[in-house]
Amino acid sequence: MAGQLAADIAQLRRFNRFYTVEAGLLGNALLASPFSLTEARVLYELAHRDGPTASDLKRDLGLDAGYLSRILKRFETRGLVERHSAADDLRKAHIRLTADGRNAYAQLDRDSSEDARGKLAGLSARDRSALMSALGTIEHVLAREQPAKPGYVLRAPRIGDYGWIAHRQGVLYAEEYGFDASFEALVSEILAEFAKTFDPQWERGWIAERNGVVVGSVFAMRKSKRVAKLRLLYVEPSARGLGIGRRLVAECVAFAKAKGYAKLTLWTQANLLAARRLYEEAGFTLVDSEEHRSFGKDLVGETWELDLKQAS
Repeated sequence: MAGQLAADIAQLRRFNRFYTVEAGLLGNALLASPFSLTEARVLYELAHRDGPTASDLKRDLGLDAGYLSRILKRFETRGLVERHSAADDLRKAHIRLTADGRNAYAQLDRDSSEDARGKLAGLSARDRSALMSALGTIEHVLAREQPAKPGYVLRAPRIGDYGWIAHRQGVLYAEEYGFDASFEALVSEILAEFAKTFDPQWERGWIAERNGVVVGSVFAMRKSKRVAKLRLLYVEPSARGLGIGRRLVAECVAFAKAKGYAKLTLWTQANLLAARRLYEEAGFTLVDSEEHRSFGKDLVGETWELDLKQAS
């Protein structure tokens, strides 16, 4: 354990060294602007808040009081900010950008967006999605306080989604359950068949997306005229706890009912406890289980069914 921690520390430090160069953070100015990285962040906060006090900025940005005071004085000297005494306490001053300050921030914001656009434009859609997912995971894991639950959208699958879902499910099931590459192969086969024979009248796929990143999926696939099958439900670790899994199952059930299917069925494994709970909550019943050796593991496969004629 100590050896792994030392390796993890070294990797984190290596990433920090890489990123400070990649993001251009080592120079005296950010993006050839007249502002340092810290000054640019203070400008950002002032542009996105309604008159914070110096104490607010010090607390939220973790800045030394003297350092922040010198930054604000430079801003005042350059006519970028102005202070307004608080009505309820004359000892406090609300800090706001002047017109020149707003213009300076707007230029810096445009330059930052163009810099990010240039970095992302050179990436494939797959690499860009992988990067966004990794960034979301880093933010989620390292955040000292959990932010308010962000929104997400459900959409139909697009070109590139099928390969990405197979990749992510292969990686996640290997990390969380020790499945081998044959699981990713199975997911790929299921999705390839779905893509080739997709019947929009009787089948549907849902992609959960948050901040432009794929964070989950589920599919309703036709098994027979009377039976549909729920397949390939998953939610990224960074998006769990937002109700996405429950929503995906509910959408699948509602679709199957609306299409007049009599039954919705699925196959899962007994050790996939979170998914099993979602199926139970949705009214599915365990109808069969069987021990088997698959994906490099000894598993208990389970068949669950939902009677759509009786489901409320």
